[in-house]
Amino acid sequence: MPLEISGSQYIPLAWADVAGWSNDDHLAAYRTFRASCKPIAAQHALPAATPKASTPKALGVSLREPCRAARLADISDGAKARAFFEEHFIPLQISRLGEDAGFVTGYYEPILEGSRTQTDVYNVPVYRRPSNLFVRGFTQDSPDLPNKGQVFRKIGRRKLVPYYDRGEIEDGAIAGRGLEICWLKDQTDLLFAQIQGSARVHLEDGTTLRINYDAHNGYPYTAVGRILIDRGIIPKEEMSMHRIREWMDQNPDGAKELRRQNRAYVFFRQVQLSDKDEAVGAQGVPLTPGRSIAVDKALHAYGTPFFIAGELPIESEKSKTPFQRLMIAQDTGSAITGPARADLYFGAGADAGKVSGRLRHNMRFVMLVPKSLDPLPRGRKMPVPDARPSEKIAKLFPQVDPLKDQQTLTKPSAASAAPAKDAPKDNAAAKPATPVVQTPTAQVQVTQPVPLPEARPNIQPGGDDDYRHRRTRYRWRGR
Repeated sequence: MPLEISGSQYIPLAWADVAGWSNDDHLAAYRTFRASCKPIAAQHALPAATPKASTPKALGVSLREPCRAARLADISDGAKARAFFEEHFIPLQISRLGEDAGFVTGYYEPILEGSRTQTDVYNVPVYRRPSNLFVRGFTQDSPDLPNKGQVFRKIGRRKLVPYYDRGEIEDGAIAGRGLEICWLKDQTDLLFAQIQGSARVHLEDGTTLRINYDAHNGYPYTAVGRILIDRGIIPKEEMSMHRIREWMDQNPDGAKELRRQNRAYVFFRQVQLSDKDEAVGAQGVPLTPGRSIAVDKALHAYGTPFFIAGELPIESEKSKTPFQRLMIAQDTGSAITGPARADLYFGAGADAGKVSGRLRHNMRFVMLVPKSLDPLPRGRKMPVPDARPSEKIAKLFPQVDPLKDQQTLTKPSAASAAPAKDAPKDNAAAKPATPVVQTPTAQVQVTQPVPLPEARPNIQPGGDDDYRHRRTRYRWRGR
């Protein structure tokens, strides 16, 4: 099957050309990949009439063969795990069209304090998906509901209008409908949980409630950090989630206005996970800290391995820790768009939040593609440009600076503006200078003078011609 990924460019590599490949912990990556194989095996087979194999669904189906081999294999060391990936995949260096690198950020699972009931301390509701939230073309039970289509609410029996935005919901648009899962201390805690897509809420009774992303209100995500940078409040080089929280805590009124610039709002669902379990990604499997990534669901398939390499500030804000690691696509996010764009999952808690909050870095992406997909057919069909002319021919048609061409068009050269040194003066006055226009291939001499527009007639007010002038004035104005 051919491989095509919209808006991307990719180069097939040899394994020896993948920098850092031999130094990774391939067994850890293999175990994470194997966890993705269960939902891949449960996918329905594509019909024979499927027109393209470039869709994420087709890419997912191509992963069935490596997954089948992974279930049958007995791999317990790094060398065998590395051999498994090299046997079943082809490495492709991938990036957005016209760029040479990808981009990564980080995310984590916040640990927050909350209550099952509203109190003076805990008064910020965490809402579940409302029953009046509709996505055109999808049912309420559709697994594709969270991230596809414009979101509406129904008025009466037929009328659909855009759903409430963040400001309207914060002002109580859906309050009192029994949608509250729990209550948090402040809106900043809720905003961070919505950005990360999940949270662990430590309740007053000592238990932990786990919440996961379920749906959104249909508005595009606006990064509050970008707004703070654009307003000159926080320098770009200092931007992190810690700095955002710090500023919001110190400026409650400004924080309220800032939050509402991001009209997107996330609804959650409660999941039955213990404190020992990791958050569940969009693929439906528990995420692995340091091995799971969120990718663009419109371009990639869950379960696809990506080898991501570069330097990241893991140890501290200013450190450049080498990062060369095989990651598995198991999640997605509304802000994660493009062929070489990933959100790296770092686990739960404050330490994971510190690391993930300072990641905004360019990295190299190598996508591992199952051998059943062929990345080359599209390249074979692309037209090859004509051969460059020989040096002898090129000299006959010198390339000229376009800016100089423009200046030549608007300003005659000195040679053409002044008469020749030996030419008679009367001849120079009788014949107007002829401008020369430079083109990339030749010098073209303009022999015909450019006609000037006719002057408007001199009409004396009150004369015999004044009447005719008034009747024809609209025609003179271009009619």
